[in-house]
Amino acid sequence: MSTRWASVRAVVAGILVIVVTSTAIDVVLQAIGFLPPMNRPLDDAQALVATSYRVVFGVAGGWVTARLAPGHPMRHALALGALGVVLGAAAVVATWDSNLGPRWYGLSHVVLALPEVWLGAWIVERRSTRTEG
Repeated sequence: MSTRWASVRAVVAGILVIVVTSTAIDVVLQAIGFLPPMNRPLDDAQALVATSYRVVFGVAGGWVTARLAPGHPMRHALALGALGVVLGAAAVVATWDSNLGPRWYGLSHVVLALPEVWLGAWIVERRSTRTEG
């Protein structure tokens, strides 16, 4: 496989980890009645819980991307984070007047996208340095 396709695969894998796991937890929390159905507003407590698990999955996505990267794991993870910033900002703009929840919730995803994936890649790099040295 070419390096370019390996890079794309690494970033796509990170996206899938974040999107699939977040969506799965959303569905479970909606099914048990903690989160409201889609297109209903979140309150602050619900938004805080959703932000919390999204942070964990963001770190996991950065970790997966860094592990699969053909080289420069941090760069790949930060590319994933940059994509998260762009998509998150677009979502904030699209939903700003929608009253689907607290505005800080959408903004938090934009602000946290890069630190989350950076931490995931840092874990990969730290572990690889430990095994090499």
